Amino acid sequence: MKNSTQVSYFILGAYFNIGLFKYLLFVIMMCFYVLIICANVLLVVVICVNRSLHEPMYLFLVSLFVNELYGSTGLFPFLLVQILSDIHTVSAPFCFLQIFCLYTYAAREFWTLAIMSYDRYLAICYPLQYHTQMTSTKVAVLVALTWLYPIVLVGVTISLSAPLQLCGNIINTVYCDNYAIVKLACSDTRVNNIYGLSYTSFEVIGLLILILYTYMRILKVCFSGSKQTRQKAVSTCTPHLASLINFFFGCSFQFLHSRFDMSSVPMMLRNVLSLYFLTCQPLFNPLMYGLQMSKIRSLCKRLIFGKT
Repeated sequence: MKNSTQVSYFILGAYFNIGLFKYLLFVIMMCFYVLIICANVLLVVVICVNRSLHEPMYLFLVSLFVNELYGSTGLFPFLLVQILSDIHTVSAPFCFLQIFCLYTYAAREFWTLAIMSYDRYLAICYPLQYHTQMTSTKVAVLVALTWLYPIVLVGVTISLSAPLQLCGNIINTVYCDNYAIVKLACSDTRVNNIYGLSYTSFEVIGLLILILYTYMRILKVCFSGSKQTRQKAVSTCTPHLASLINFFFGCSFQFLHSRFDMSSVPMMLRNVLSLYFLTCQPLFNPLMYGLQMSKIRSLCKRLIFGKT
């Protein structure tokens, strides 16, 4: 049996020496981060200062954009420091803090997108009853649920992983990942695996059923409804569907990277795929909603260029 210990730091083994190219990579990542911050802050400000946008759909968008800022801040500053550093180590407490930030970001993203699909379902399938069913109290409860529930779930995950006795401290990732740490454990991890599988299955299957059901009903209304109903559905659901597809696309890469042997894939490609949904989703969402939704687009122009 290997010697086990309670490690005080982890080594991120996915980084490799790229010489002077690290400065170019640093600039690229910094540009990504600045764009994400500017785009998401702009849309949050536009929605908050315009009373005409104080509707459930736009309030859920504010929650989504704030979550993008939260997740990006949990990744990019750490990533930028690691790119320039020659020693890729991170203390155990900070590593678990980053896991908490990134896991709550991902869970909150999924919950927010699912609730937004429910909101679109009510708006398109029950337009006359929409404002009586989607009240301000209900919106507040749903937003609070999306922010607090992931904290509880991920908090339990961290509390199960932190005390594990580990046989090493090298994780082959560019940021801290809970599953990579659990794989280093010499002690029994059955409780970790059962809990992780249970809550992930419940969350993914439950929310997927909700999303599929709402869009089946929306499609049914579109096919049987008027041209105006179809146009409304397309204009409001297109950016949401695009965001969902992009999110699942990125999560699939992350799942493959963490659960399966990817040693045959070049390390650079593995790193890019593992970072996809943490870098592209926060940039994709504000651009998609800002460009596709005419109300937001016109108000952004007015705020930036002073156009009426």
